[in-house]
Amino acid sequence: MKLVTSLGAGAAFWLSSALTGATAQDLNVLCGVDKDWCLTMEAAFEQTTGLDVAMARRSTGEILEQIRDEKDDPQVDVWWGGTGDTHLQAAAEGLLEPYRPAHTGDALPWAQNFYQLSGGTASGVYAGALGFAYNSSVLTGNGLKAPSCWKDLTDPRYLGLVQLANPNSSGTAYTFLATLVQLLGEDEAIRYLAALAHNISHFTTSGAAPVKAAARGETGIGISFIHDAVTQQQAGAPLVIVAPCEGTGYEIGAVSIVKGAKHLQAARRFVNYSMSPEGQATGAASGQNQIPSNARAALPPAAPDISLIRMVDYDFATFGSPEQRRRLLDRFDKEVLGNSSPVVTQ
Repeated sequence: MKLVTSLGAGAAFWLSSALTGATAQDLNVLCGVDKDWCLTMEAAFEQTTGLDVAMARRSTGEILEQIRDEKDDPQVDVWWGGTGDTHLQAAAEGLLEPYRPAHTGDALPWAQNFYQLSGGTASGVYAGALGFAYNSSVLTGNGLKAPSCWKDLTDPRYLGLVQLANPNSSGTAYTFLATLVQLLGEDEAIRYLAALAHNISHFTTSGAAPVKAAARGETGIGISFIHDAVTQQQAGAPLVIVAPCEGTGYEIGAVSIVKGAKHLQAARRFVNYSMSPEGQATGAASGQNQIPSNARAALPPAAPDISLIRMVDYDFATFGSPEQRRRLLDRFDKEVLGNSSPVVTQ
């Protein structure tokens, strides 16, 4: 009951902060996961520590841009959630503060490797595989065969029935772009995306928005992380989740302290909590299905078994490079967005 009460208070504070632009005295956090998890984490941390938290949800690319813009006078203390390669880009630009969380020794090997790769500035909190989900009712109503591979999504019969986020704002979509480059080679990946763009009705800002649209029947197919589709499926949406036949990429969601954070001790407490079994349990408590990085944290019952999915050996070092990100996004803007008709929306 205490958590429910705190969550209600957290939601009210969230709305107040969003409307007024106010920030709390104790800690300012930008959150890159689903808003429900942001709220649950905010409430649980406040209840555990007694600190006031101002937490705002943003897409990963938007968070990176804000931290860049504020580097001379940071207004944010912690960046929590969002794809790890974007955290690595911030680390490479000197925007993050080194810190070894209290629970680093309990982290699974992939999270420990990520921490080392970041130079000790970003810690892996969760993992999840990329895929897509289709609304069986929408496809059946249009007399369409179900897709099972990435290549299927370029079929002209899916015209206007696919949604994907914009990789400029979405870490999910940037992971998709990087995954295709690793699967197909860069030139072929760009050609694939240009063909796919003909079927895309909207490039959204948020990475989870496409699969949420598919769940509501507003589109037929949403490209997203599989755990986001599982959450919609659990809520009753007629979604069928696909791990593409060619293989797929994955994310390591991370937490980082912003260099020059004004509330450094509180920021360290938040990072410690986010890496603890209790902090990671807030994911399942909010209906999320990512795989937690702490070996002592409980796995959400509906979390996808990524050992059954064909995965690329995702190169975080290369695709976490600011130069590589900028170059790939420039090609995407010019050769995909520049030659397609879909609009960019929220």
